[in-house]
Amino acid sequence: MIPASFDYVAPATLDEALAALQRHGDGAKIIAGGQSLLPILRMRLNAPEILVDLGKVSELRGVFDDGPGLVIGAMTRYDELLSDPLAGAHAKLLVDAVATVADPQIRHRGTVGGALAHADPAGDVGAPALALDAQFVVVGPRGQRVVDGADFFVDHFTTAVGDDEILAAIRIPKHTGWGTRYEKFVRVVHQWSIVGVAAAVRVEGDTIAEAKIGLTNMGSTPVRARSAEQALAGVPIEEGAVAAAVASVAEGTNPPSDLQGDADYRRHLAQVLTRRAVLAAAGA
Repeated sequence: MIPASFDYVAPATLDEALAALQRHGDGAKIIAGGQSLLPILRMRLNAPEILVDLGKVSELRGVFDDGPGLVIGAMTRYDELLSDPLAGAHAKLLVDAVATVADPQIRHRGTVGGALAHADPAGDVGAPALALDAQFVVVGPRGQRVVDGADFFVDHFTTAVGDDEILAAIRIPKHTGWGTRYEKFVRVVHQWSIVGVAAAVRVEGDTIAEAKIGLTNMGSTPVRARSAEQALAGVPIEEGAVAAAVASVAEGTNPPSDLQGDADYRRHLAQVLTRRAVLAAAGA
C-alpha cells in the first residue's frame, strides 16, 4: 500500500528539529531509521502531515565514554553499535540484543533511539536497556531532562517523550566484565520476539554475585525481572540451582495472547529462556 501524502523536512541540528516539531504540532512525526515507521505509513496506520527526519543531525549519533557510563546517541544505527569497541566492552548485553534484530539491511538503517522511542513491547532493544539500568536523555522546548528506565516506557508504543520532545541519548552505566546473553524465541527468522530474555551476570568464582534481567514481550512494556534477580544472587552456577532461582521469573507479568501463543505459553517460555540466558551469561 502507498502511504498518504506528507511533507518532509531534514533539519541539520537538534535545535532545528525541535523548532520543526513546534511549528507543526500534532501533525509532525519524527523519523529516525524508519525501521518501524515506514511499514506503519505504508499500511496507513499513521498519516502525519510532515515527517521530521533526524538522519542529518550528527550530534545525535555515536557512542561516548562518560566516565562511569556510556552515552549512546539516539540516532546511532544498529550496525554502528555492533562494531563499536566501547559498547562491546561496557554494554555488551545491548550489543547482543541488537545483533538479533532482523537482517543486515535493517540493522544498517534502524537506530537504537528509534526503537526505544517506538516502544514496541516485542522489540529487542527495550529489555536490555532496562536490564542495564539505562537512563534516557530527552530534549524539548523546556530544555533537557533525564528519565529513569522505570519511568520511560509507559504503555504499548508509548513513552515519556512528549509530542514536542526528542529522545537525544541513552546513558548506560558500564558493565565491564559482566557476562551477557540475549535469548529470544521466534518461529520464523526475523520475526518479532514471541518472548525474549536479556541477562547480564557478574560472577565471583563459581557463584552468581549479581544478575540483571529484562523481559521482552511479557507485558505492554519491557519488564525488569527484579524477583528473579534477587533470587539469583549467591546461587552456584549449576543448572538445577539456576532453574530453581528463575522459576518465578514470569510472576507479575502480563504477556499477550495471540496467534503466536497464549499468555501461559509465554510464561513458560520466559522461564526456559531465562534459565538458558543466565547460564550462558555465567559461562556455564
